[in-house]
Amino acid sequence: MWSRSGTTALGAVLAGALLALAVLAAPGTAAAAPSDQPGGTTGVLDSAELTALQDQAADVQGDLQERQATVTAAQDRLASAQQVADAAAAEVAAADTVLTQQQVAVSRYASAVYRDGGAPTALSLLLAGGDPGDVVSALGYLDVIDTGTDAVLQAAEDRRQQALAQQASADAALSDSRTEADAVAAQVGELEAAAASVTSRLDEALGVVDRQLAQLQAEQLQVNADTAAAWQGYVDQLAAAGVLPPPAAALRDPVAGLPAGLVPVGGSTGAAQPGAAQLPRQPTSLLVLPAETVAAVSAAMTDLGLPFAPGTAGPESFDCGSLVQTAYAAAGIAVPGTQGELFATTSPVAPVDVLPGDLVFLGSAESGLSHVGIALDPQTMLAADGRAGAVVVRGLPADQVLGIGRPSLALRAPVAVPGPTGGALAVECGNTVYPATYDGSRSWGGYPNGLIPPSALCPLGAAGHALRCDAAAAYRAMSAAFAGAFGPALCITDSYRSYASQVTLYGQKPALAAVPGTSNHGWGLAVDLCGGVESYGTAQYAWMVANAGRFGFIHPTWADPGNGREEPWHWEYAGS
Repeated sequence: MWSRSGTTALGAVLAGALLALAVLAAPGTAAAAPSDQPGGTTGVLDSAELTALQDQAADVQGDLQERQATVTAAQDRLASAQQVADAAAAEVAAADTVLTQQQVAVSRYASAVYRDGGAPTALSLLLAGGDPGDVVSALGYLDVIDTGTDAVLQAAEDRRQQALAQQASADAALSDSRTEADAVAAQVGELEAAAASVTSRLDEALGVVDRQLAQLQAEQLQVNADTAAAWQGYVDQLAAAGVLPPPAAALRDPVAGLPAGLVPVGGSTGAAQPGAAQLPRQPTSLLVLPAETVAAVSAAMTDLGLPFAPGTAGPESFDCGSLVQTAYAAAGIAVPGTQGELFATTSPVAPVDVLPGDLVFLGSAESGLSHVGIALDPQTMLAADGRAGAVVVRGLPADQVLGIGRPSLALRAPVAVPGPTGGALAVECGNTVYPATYDGSRSWGGYPNGLIPPSALCPLGAAGHALRCDAAAAYRAMSAAFAGAFGPALCITDSYRSYASQVTLYGQKPALAAVPGTSNHGWGLAVDLCGGVESYGTAQYAWMVANAGRFGFIHPTWADPGNGREEPWHWEYAGS
């Protein structure tokens, strides 16, 4: 005889304890149940005041972006008008020089005529000029002047007047361009003042949000601790019942037989589930998992709270695939270390048959496979979560489940892994992966640019600098590797940049700084480095080019040499 009661046995032991946590949240705050937001922040931004202020900031940001093009165009027109005015002034000076030369020549000719009592001769011109060069110039004018000195002087004067007219026109255009540039600058100044005004109120509202977030994070830590305690309670129940979890091989074929005293666990198809059993007792049966599964989940519980960092595999940080691999390796089961390889090779079970220790594969039709975690019950999973920036207990969203795998069963022949469609970006461990050429918004967690609560950021270990938690963990790992190569840790000058600091910087450098609310520094995903990295061609910069990608950091193509905005010091976290 067998029944499906094993699928609910854990609810009495483990899931019940988890569901009870919903009542722990303080009135007025979001529940501390596992969340898909950073730090357990579901609903943290449900603030009407903050939303209204964000809308105001967005309006100012839009105006600044629109005005930015106007500023650039006005500056270009002003520079062009200045060039025309300078050229006109040079032409006036040249015309004045020609007129003066011709007036001198005519004067000398007239003097010679007076002395000689008639037409001048070469001798008289020599005597009058005193310089052989003057004679050559004067003789060149003789034939022309003989037909009328007035025409000679009039031609020179005409040229001078034309040059003066051109100069007057160019000066008028320059004046208009200066007026336009001043008007645009005044408008930008007004927008900057508006941005500064809303910033102070945003900071105040953000303080309220940050206090909410700190409370939720404390509750999330409690969720983690209570989950680990509930799991240990389940392990203790097995021991108290005299059940020594059998090896995985003993539970793979329940039809062929199970260890004495155990019966199969029913599945959704009506057949017995492979890889699990149950101990019949009253009032509920006790779920019996393979020894390897119990050991793997127990190992994962000890990693709760450790940072998420792409490309790392412990002991200080993990990504989602490496957490699964490490936990099951500790239990003696070899599985791959990436979410894609795990999906491709882990034996599947029906989603409704999910048991503790199974692997939950999340994703969507657009992004494809995006996450893997270890199921604790039908509603809860444990994972190294890219958005939370840590190993956490979080919800298991049923509408995002692409599949369930059971590592205690033999690996299957690899199958295709669902990938992004329609130009969507890939997602790894719940974290969007941006290509090096991507220049759009790298937003995360529902936070506005530059308005990320301090509690949602993590320190870099360098003088007040902080980033999104997964980026911070990756940066610390990268800095340690850099120190191994050069001695000192990475030198940093800028990291997360608040909306207020973006407004200030834009006011100081409107032609260079990003419009407030658009900088990747405002997402907590960009750093500016020093200590040699700030110059192309150095050993430190070459090291970053060769190694930064291992830690999820890229040098955006717009900042590469020859692309118009050379910034060797600027690096961005793009995920694994």
